Amino acid sequence: MRRLDYCMRIQYLSLITMNIEEDTSTWLGCPTPLEMYQHQCALLEDELTSAYQMLSRARANIAGLVQMNDLLLAGKIKTEAELRLALADLSSAHIHGSEMSKEIMSLKMIASQNEHLRVENQRLLLELTVFRGPQP
Repeated sequence: MRRLDYCMRIQYLSLITMNIEEDTSTWLGCPTPLEMYQHQCALLEDELTSAYQMLSRARANIAGLVQMNDLLLAGKIKTEAELRLALADLSSAHIHGSEMSKEIMSLKMIASQNEHLRVENQRLLLELTVFRGPQP
């Protein structure tokens, strides 16, 4: 193959200065125009075959990427649904906690009032015992 490429290069360079119609079939070791065209066709066929192989691999890669994208999209949709459920649970827990906080505050207020009334009751009881005097 290399010898043929070398000969084609020599013939190309000689064509620049020579008449293209010149018959080169008598030159020793140099290809004829038909052989040069056949060689060029063989090179183009190899290049075309290589391009088809690369195209086939690219199509397979694209198909794989599309499949991966579909799986990721399905996972994203599922995760978003789970996130919405978690946010709804969090919201209801926040509301429940707020209601419990209100209830706790009211119970603390009642306990504070109860303590105040107990202290006041003890004070009044002490005043009553002082007012009545000692009991026999």
